[in-house]
Amino acid sequence: MDIVVVGATGNIGTCLLDALAADADVTRVRACARRAPQRSWPKTTFVQVDIVDGELDPVFEGADAVVHLAWIFQPTHRPDVTWRVNVGGSVRVFDAAVRQGVGTIVYSSSVGAYSPVPSPDRSQAVDERWPTDSVPTAAYGREKAYVERVLDGVEARQPQMRVVRLRPGFVFQRASGTQQRRLFAGPFVPASLLHPGTLPVLPFPEGLRFQGVHAKDLAQAFHLALSNPTARGAFNVAADPVLDATRIATILGTRAVAVPPGAVRAALALAWHARLAPADPALFDLALGLPLMRTDRARSELGWTPTVAADDALAEALAGMAEGAGAATAPLSADSPRARLAELVGAVAQRRAHSSQHGSSQHGSSQHGSSQHGSSQHDDASRR
Repeated sequence: MDIVVVGATGNIGTCLLDALAADADVTRVRACARRAPQRSWPKTTFVQVDIVDGELDPVFEGADAVVHLAWIFQPTHRPDVTWRVNVGGSVRVFDAAVRQGVGTIVYSSSVGAYSPVPSPDRSQAVDERWPTDSVPTAAYGREKAYVERVLDGVEARQPQMRVVRLRPGFVFQRASGTQQRRLFAGPFVPASLLHPGTLPVLPFPEGLRFQGVHAKDLAQAFHLALSNPTARGAFNVAADPVLDATRIATILGTRAVAVPPGAVRAALALAWHARLAPADPALFDLALGLPLMRTDRARSELGWTPTVAADDALAEALAGMAEGAGAATAPLSADSPRARLAELVGAVAQRRAHSSQHGSSQHGSSQHGSSQHGSSQHDDASRR
């Protein structure tokens, strides 16, 4: 197999490259990213390309399959930027694959694409037929749902093409700890708080629970989807157990205290609007309504079995956050005093730009700052 991996240097991509390198049936891997990593993989050639405006056809020429993993979460204050990358970039990837006659597309969707389950039925686990309309007020969910519709169109117009979409829960590994801290907590949250036994109590939103999977186990699901010529359609991917307040408190060596979701959302909204936290409060709304997923289809049709329990995968990622762990790629770069200082300086600059804009708008100005609001920079495959 000759395989192209788009977004190869992130949380999922690095593990998938490991799996493909060990497969004797894989003859060639073209790994696409905006920035080349500081390490190499057997049988793998890195191609520096941006899915927003780069030339994709030469990269895909002659490939048997394209795996599309590239996605960004930030900047949450600029949904036009994330839409251009996540939706516009995905459309360009799929179109190029069709033009080049690629036989298989395997796309990384998400549990976040699913519509919420009504409150009385929140314990109900859904299968792959559950609607994928997500929560339209959350950019992440809106974009994931839209790309699902784009793929519906690809399947309808290209019946000869095998289209597979994996819908994983939250994806964890130690090497992604620093990346996920940057994406969701930001520079003002001390990572040391995540050492077990440090927090006296864990304030936890009442009713929040979610599913997780280790990045290596998810990569194996992608590998199985590539290897199985009959695999088509959607597959939910998550490990047991469901992660809730009790399990997370146990990992952190503390006890959970239930907090009303409305209070949590209000605090998140204040921090987000003040540029003190990177996570959009609408993302919290999406997380609070996530359905639990049944994974029977992945287990029976792909032969997928997780090797790491979800709570162990989360514990590994939290330890990585606390220790500033990372890997030799740009999206997964480790924490360091220099990196943390740069992150803090960038956050302060964004706050000042926001304050300046807000003051200018009160005086009738329509000018926009360029530090955050004009930026189009994005990570390669920044994932859950």
